[in-house]
Amino acid sequence: MGGKGEYGVDLDALEEVVRELNKVLKRMGDETSTAESSTYLPMGSLGDNFTEVSELYGAHKKVKGDINSMIKRVEGLVDTFGKKSAKVRDAYQDAEADNSMNLK
Repeated sequence: MGGKGEYGVDLDALEEVVRELNKVLKRMGDETSTAESSTYLPMGSLGDNFTEVSELYGAHKKVKGDINSMIKRVEGLVDTFGKKSAKVRDAYQDAEADNSMNLK
């Protein structure tokens, strides 16, 4: 490499990006599950018979929904980036294979 107009792509680095993004997705799946199931607030746990009790439960439900929504959006972005990175890696691998075949 090194001639004018030539390029170099580190396919191993691209592969590592794809692997790491897949790990992030797996961990995010775990976090989504935790955010959904481990933030349960049973009725009565904050007490009863005071004016703000329904407001507190409503606020908890809203924040829980907001957190789940944000996690899903980030998950979507990571998934999209991972898939695009895999496509780029595959395209470069194909181009490299084609170049190798043309040199023979």
